[in-house]
Amino acid sequence: MAQRIALGCLLLLMASVLIFIGTQILPGDIAQSILGQSATPEAVANLRKDLGLNDPAYVRYFTWLSGVLQGDLGVALSNGKPIAQAVGQRLSNTLFLAGWAALISVPLAVLLGLLAVQYKNRWPDKLISGVTLTTISLPEFFLGYLLIFFISVQLRWFPSVAIINDSMSLGQQLNTIALPVAVLVLVVLAQMMRMTRAAILNVMQSAYIETAELKGITPFNVIRKHAFPNAIAPIINVIMLNLAYLVVGVVIVEVVFAYPGMGQYLVDHVSKRDVPVVQACALIFASVYISLNIVADIVSIVANPRLRHPK
Repeated sequence: MAQRIALGCLLLLMASVLIFIGTQILPGDIAQSILGQSATPEAVANLRKDLGLNDPAYVRYFTWLSGVLQGDLGVALSNGKPIAQAVGQRLSNTLFLAGWAALISVPLAVLLGLLAVQYKNRWPDKLISGVTLTTISLPEFFLGYLLIFFISVQLRWFPSVAIINDSMSLGQQLNTIALPVAVLVLVVLAQMMRMTRAAILNVMQSAYIETAELKGITPFNVIRKHAFPNAIAPIINVIMLNLAYLVVGVVIVEVVFAYPGMGQYLVDHVSKRDVPVVQACALIFASVYISLNIVADIVSIVANPRLRHPK
């Protein structure tokens, strides 16, 4: 476990280097973008000096990294406000959205996977696989616009714009985020369901499953009590990967529904060429993704005795 945590820290450090390099090689001049094309060369030169843009790249990187390690994400160039203050609320909103999507999609994916195994190669299995594969084949923005058109515009069940605030009750917030949550559930459901199905079917070929069937245990109880617990490790892995996607991959969904989360915050400041904000958001996304992958590895080790006690 310690080795995986150390590797995760190393990956995060490498990600920070790539993020910094990626933002520095963008075309154009940051100071010129902030001041506009009508700014004088002297004003641009003074702003570059104030922002430390004349320092060598490695000096700017270590200055930024040392600030991040102390919890200082810097100041947004577009409005002069601390990034950490804005990110806190935005990240909370993204986790709220992703959390409800996970709360619905994970149990539903496991249940559908169990049903698909129970009715293997019969019409329920084919129906579940067909529907989930159709939804995962469609881009998030297309699913979002479909739901907006049919559910919001035609049926008027839920709002098309998912703007929430602290003054709203939990019920009002859930009503507001219903459509983006539905899109996220449809996107991640298929992969988790199919992995659950494949993992259980792999275990079903074991000798002890045949023994359980010979004892007269009903097929669903054989799957639920004997096959599913022994297939939990790969299922947990794919669930954790999809949870990481729910947090990191919500950018498009948040933009489509104008949801005030990290994705919308990132896109807004990319258009303004606000490099410190882009760096902070990208590093937070990388941290979440790497952390959840480490958690998936650790949980898989704990859930699998063969990994806990390797020969």
